[in-house]
Amino acid sequence: MIRKTAEAILIALTLAAALTLSTYVLASTEYDGLWSVVVYTARGQRDPSYRISGAITNGEISYAYGSLEVKGHVEPSGATHVHVTYGDAHGEAHGQMTATHGSGTWSGNGPNGHCSGTWNATRGSTS
Repeated sequence: MIRKTAEAILIALTLAAALTLSTYVLASTEYDGLWSVVVYTARGQRDPSYRISGAITNGEISYAYGSLEVKGHVEPSGATHVHVTYGDAHGEAHGQMTATHGSGTWSGNGPNGHCSGTWNATRGSTS
């Protein structure tokens, strides 16, 4: 009886460990890592371009610096959706990622009106 109970506990622990490991493995994505993003303004009163660096973890994009907050996610297909707030300004970006690069468009509204443009991302470079 004690041996069967011990075996049952061992099996349960093994299954729990396997499920935890598979959940962790599934949570990471091919897009995870450090990224450098250059944002270009095509329309509106914003800087012509600027660079931000950050990381993707488990497909989630999260970056904050001062009043700048970037939150979003990369779907398994590489489709990217991001929401940005910067003080009173806010906007959205959409695009497509690969394991090494990404690009897309963005648009937003702020104190100086509407602005929009494009973005390009490169993996592994944060300078």
